[in-house]
Parts: sequence; structure tokens; C-alpha cells
Amino acid sequence: MTRKFIPINQDSFDLEDLDSSSIALPQNLLNGVKDQFNRPLKDLRISVTDRCNFRCTYCMPKEVFDSNYQYLPHSHLLSFEEIIKLAKNFVQLGVQKIRLTGGEPLLRKNIEFLIEQLAKIKTLGGSDLDLTLTTNGSLLERKAQSLKDAGLKRVTVSLDGLNDDVFKRMNDVDFAVSDVLKGIDKAVQIGLAPLKVNMVVKRSVNLLEITPMTSYFIGTGITLRFIEYMDVGATNGWKMDEVVSSSEIINLLSSEFEIKSLPPSSIGETAKRYSVLGKNKQGTGEIGLISSVSQAFCGDCNRARLSTEGKLYMCLFASTGFDFRGLLRGGASDELIMQKIAQIWGSRNDRYSELRGQNESRENSAKKVEMSYIGG
Repeated sequence: MTRKFIPINQDSFDLEDLDSSSIALPQNLLNGVKDQFNRPLKDLRISVTDRCNFRCTYCMPKEVFDSNYQYLPHSHLLSFEEIIKLAKNFVQLGVQKIRLTGGEPLLRKNIEFLIEQLAKIKTLGGSDLDLTLTTNGSLLERKAQSLKDAGLKRVTVSLDGLNDDVFKRMNDVDFAVSDVLKGIDKAVQIGLAPLKVNMVVKRSVNLLEITPMTSYFIGTGITLRFIEYMDVGATNGWKMDEVVSSSEIINLLSSEFEIKSLPPSSIGETAKRYSVLGKNKQGTGEIGLISSVSQAFCGDCNRARLSTEGKLYMCLFASTGFDFRGLLRGGASDELIMQKIAQIWGSRNDRYSELRGQNESRENSAKKVEMSYIGG
């Protein structure tokens, strides 16, 4: 039987176009699903809001997301009940990890209720979900305990520097580093761990923050991850010369620290892991390098992304999503929803980062979905 390929860059797509007779489906959906490159579906990232209180230049630049920007009306957002229903369907197809993102997910009112319900879902093997959340940390000190009480396992905090002036240039709303650090301390104190800190590196802004950030987090048990500045969406003014490659970061740190490669902790992990030892032996720690520009990791990508209004995207660099809100609000059964998910994933052949720079991946770059819409 010939599989049907769905190109990711077409302008529109109707889920009804997916004909199960033209797509090879697993004999038993409950055994999990695999795409055209034999990659399983293990990780679901759910954006719960398209709003954020930061205006980071690499995600929601102020000149685009200004006071006149039209966010989605509340009625367009998936309700918590709809998110929970979809999450259960994805878990039945093999998903083991759910990450809540945004925008800034802690801006979503009563998000603790959503976390509480998601925490009740068990994987196919009967284990707890790996339930986590990415946040800019602005509200974390205030909400950490309620998130933990609701069942959240851990958090990842975005922090692009320790110098206030540099950090404020990155977040572009005059938000102080100290408030994010207080949130990180609170999260660690109550056990939202292991905690990770993500630092997007942009050459002209925070290159000199790489070493201070490493020194600060070494010996704390917090994993610091450096992320190459990516060409996500069409509004962040991405230029290749602003990218600081992971190899350059390692070379920079090697002058101050002893660095050794570590094996991956799981299949499909986005970051390459390294142990870091201060040369004055003041402490050890772990860093990660997320190298989607210089060293693509598409080969074992097992992540799907669900947008704020219920569109399913197969890649962070996608331009086309598949509407599940319409299915939900049309009364679709769990069986039908799972079949659609399996069909979409089964026809997936996305590998944008591997093809970056070629016409095949760049020709529709202006149409790529924004990170604030589907989360990082």
C-alpha cells in the first residue's frame, strides 16, 4: 500500500482529506505510531496562550507585537476540557511527555486546574506522565507552590543573561533578572526539579553572558542549556550572522571550565549534554547545547505541537497546522480523533533543520508559524 505524503508547506489543509484507505495505519493504534522516518510520537507540547508579558526580540519583537496586536479571542482558545480530551488521545498513541508552553503559560487563568487533570493521565505503561512547563519566570515565585500542588513535575525557565541591562535588552520590557532568579530559587526549594534554564544566544546582545551564566549555575543542580538563535516564524529578523554555534560556545567555555561529553538521557533529546567542572574545582554541573541551526537533530525528533487554538503542527518550523478544534467542537469520538492523529503522524516527513538553506525548506519561510503561537 502506498503512503500518502502531506507537504507541510501547503497553504491549507482539511482533515477530511485524510483518507485512511490511502495511508498506512498501524495494525493497532494503541501500540503507538511512527512517521515516514520511523520516528515514534512520544512528546506533545501544548501552547495554552498566545499572550506573553515579555517582548523577547527572538520570539515576540515589540515592533510587531505592539499595543495594537490582535490576540486570539478567548472563544478561539482550546478549553481545558478540550485540551484534556486531546491529551488523553495522544497518550493512547504513545505520548509519554507533555510540556505546557505559550506565549507565557502562567498567564492562562486557572492553569493549575489543567495541570491537576493532566497529572491524572497515565501512560500506556501505567506510569505518570512527564508533565512539565516552560516559563519566562516572571510569575514563578508567586505560582510555584500551586503548580507543584496541582501535580506539575518540573519547570524550564527561560533566562538570557544575568546582567540586568543585557537581560532587559532581550526581554524588552524592563523586567529585572532578580525576579526571575527568585522564581528559580522557589521552584528548586519546593521540588519542581530537575530544573532547566534555557538561554537563547544572540551574538550582538548576550554573547558575553555565556561564561557568567555557567559560573552562576555550576554546582546548583540546575542544568543550563544554550540555544542557538533560530529562524522561527517570520517576525524576529533572523540573520545567520547573529547565530552563535554550539561548537563556538564549547570553545569559549573550555578556556574557563573542564568540559566532557555525556550520553543522551533519552531518545529524541534536543540537547547534547556535557559535564562542566570549574578549573578551580569550585563545583560541577551540567550544560546542554541545542543546535538546531548548526547540528540538526531532526533524525530522532519525536515531538508534536498543539497550538493555542487547537491546530496540530509536526515541526517548530511548520507553516501548516491541522485543525482539531473543529473536530472536537463537532463532537468527534476519541476513536476518530486518534485515527486522525495517527494518519497525520504516519505521513510526517518533516526535517526542516536538516534542509535549512535549501530552496525546499526556505521557499515558504515567510509563512512559518510564530513561536509564540505554538511554543518553543
